[in-house]
Amino acid sequence: MSVVDVKKSTFESEVLKCEKPVIVDFWASWCGPCRMLSPIVDEVAGETDVIKFCKINVDEEPDLASQFKVMTIPTLIVFKGGEEVKRNVGVISKEEILKLAE
Repeated sequence: MSVVDVKKSTFESEVLKCEKPVIVDFWASWCGPCRMLSPIVDEVAGETDVIKFCKINVDEEPDLASQFKVMTIPTLIVFKGGEEVKRNVGVISKEEILKLAE
């Protein structure tokens, strides 16, 4: 499954109302660690269909970053049933991303 680019207008339908777990990657184009994490997220997203992956550019969607108190990027937030259940700040491995969704 490919990664979905989410905007404020699509956040509820893409993330909060999704039946499966959703991992949201908060990132920015100028962020070096974000550029390191992005291909890992893309790889995991391409290998599983039991987890939905979304990306939110914090420069384009500052209200969403503020709403979820994202102070440092990259930040991965796991949502299940419309609720935040886990969070990770910084670059992590493919295996750690999969563990987040458990």
